[in-house]
Amino acid sequence: MTENVHVAVYDTFVDWEIGFAIDHINKPLWHKHPGRFAVTTVGVSSDPIVTMGGMTVVPDTTLDEIGPQDSAMLILAGNDIWNTEQFTPFVTKARDFLDAGVPVAAICGATAGLATAGLLDDREHTSNAAEFLGGLGGYAGGHLYRDAPAVSDRDLITASATAPVHFAREILERLDVFGPSVLASWFKLYGQRDPAGFHELMAG
Repeated sequence: MTENVHVAVYDTFVDWEIGFAIDHINKPLWHKHPGRFAVTTVGVSSDPIVTMGGMTVVPDTTLDEIGPQDSAMLILAGNDIWNTEQFTPFVTKARDFLDAGVPVAAICGATAGLATAGLLDDREHTSNAAEFLGGLGGYAGGHLYRDAPAVSDRDLITASATAPVHFAREILERLDVFGPSVLASWFKLYGQRDPAGFHELMAG
């Protein structure tokens, strides 16, 4: 049975931050179990949104139509609305997922939205910088901040805006999309820009 990986979409959604992750989730090449996952976009409503790159996206479904039981993961891209009421429904849904033990992956401004809701207070995490989160109201997780491109702790994945490939690696590993050797070669190619990774993938 196909499992949905839900990608939250909202105005100012930062396209490129999750591209490596969703492309390789949706494309069955090198997958351990081709066809296991499908990327499904989810909005607060069915109205089209406009991404940071100017693309118009019509959500496949809405937040009120999904729950943790319907999903393998919720992915939250960066945005310029993380500190507004527009982002609140997505933070609420992220809390529901984490409470149910279903993973959430957040990058860039989405990490700040989770931080203000206290969702980073008891998990190791990262973001664009410690200072980016440090002054936020509602955030008390500074002692668990890690200066790393991406961090996974239990069911939460967080990443810096400058680390989309590291973010994707954590997501692909958590979902068990690739086998360990394939994931290592994939990261060698995309994360380390080493062409040997491509030849390893093609040989496999």
